[in-house]
Amino acid sequence: MKPQPWAPHVTVAAVVEQQAAPDSRGPARFLIVEEYTIDGLRLNQPAGHLEAGETLLDAVRRETLEETTREFVPQALVGVYMTHFARPGHADATYLRFTYCGAAGEALAERELDRDIVRTLWMTLDELRDSQARHRTPLVLRCVEDYLDGRRFPLDLVYTDSVAPAS
Repeated sequence: MKPQPWAPHVTVAAVVEQQAAPDSRGPARFLIVEEYTIDGLRLNQPAGHLEAGETLLDAVRRETLEETTREFVPQALVGVYMTHFARPGHADATYLRFTYCGAAGEALAERELDRDIVRTLWMTLDELRDSQARHRTPLVLRCVEDYLDGRRFPLDLVYTDSVAPAS
């Protein structure tokens, strides 16, 4: 049997800051999902895997809608992150995460959350810091901190070349 070539998992994530009322002085809040994982209930941004034939922007829109029932409009790329996971009893994995920031609409009443999503939450930076032990990955906090530090790259930084099948 020929060994399978190694390949990282490509994922996307959305950082969504709650739009505060103009007269509000409260802290920023971020859209977070609580989800079932192999490690129990964890907190994460709306996130998931790139599917065959998708662009990264299509994937982040789809994942945000599936996990939060909210339509997401990407405005900028926050960053590209690589992380390695080595868990006893599980295969090692490497992930490339493309994190976008943008705006999300209201929850759509006719949609249901993905089956592994328990609920959505709006959490402050302090709440995220206090709950790090429950984060799905250290990238949850890192992406929010990078966003708050003003990291923004244009959406066209990542070029997609889709070749149509020959007819």
